[in-house]
Amino acid sequence: MKGSGPLLTVMATLILLVVLSPIAAVSILASSTEHFMAFPPSGYSLRSFPELPANEPLLISVWLSLKIAPLVTVLSLLIGTSAALVLEKLNFLGRDALLTFFLAPLLLPALVLGLSLMNLLTSVRLSGTIPALVLGHLIVTVPFVIRQMNSAFSALPKEVEVAAATLGAKPSRVIFRITLPLVMPSLIASAALSFLLCFDKAAISLFLVRAQVTALPVEMMNSGHGRADPFIAALSPLVIVGTLSIVLLIERLFGLARAIGNRGT
Repeated sequence: MKGSGPLLTVMATLILLVVLSPIAAVSILASSTEHFMAFPPSGYSLRSFPELPANEPLLISVWLSLKIAPLVTVLSLLIGTSAALVLEKLNFLGRDALLTFFLAPLLLPALVLGLSLMNLLTSVRLSGTIPALVLGHLIVTVPFVIRQMNSAFSALPKEVEVAAATLGAKPSRVIFRITLPLVMPSLIASAALSFLLCFDKAAISLFLVRAQVTALPVEMMNSGHGRADPFIAALSPLVIVGTLSIVLLIERLFGLARAIGNRGT
């Protein structure tokens, strides 16, 4: 923190410790020797990790989320990138209102979205199905992609696209050969965010699952409420490590600031 002063540095450090403290607590619980969650644990062992594959409901929910997440990611990129491109490149009446409409789910509580989706999908007999889960996640992920890609497209130098068009490139060729390659870091970041959100939105998944179709966030929540064994604590560090690995990979390949559209001045 250049020029921030000692007081601001101390405050930032305290805030960082508060944010990271739940992760530290979960990591400690994951290595407990107890058959129930107790903090601090009386002893430490890694026995919960080898026993995770034997937890069939948890394993089924992991595989279900891993099947849904790639589909949601691809659809989010197709829908969100196309919408952002149209909203950024075309000037038409009601464009700002349409952008506000697309971003509205970001302002609504997840519980409101989940309940509304449940009522809608129940009326068409889709509630509790995999398509319902995909649709529920798309309503959350697509606005993030639109906001991210809209920012990336607006930051592109217009001269590059104009030069390509002047040299005879068709609009479709300009998009696929010039525009999209230039925003590739933001595309990768949007894909990673969409993928990770599929493992996070328990409030939405809760209204859209049934006994045979249970996503990982809902199964983790049920495990935490129904029984106090350390299995759920053992799974949490694995999810955290997976999330951190994706973020570090983006940072390594593109730089996180560039990927999220912050190119500086």
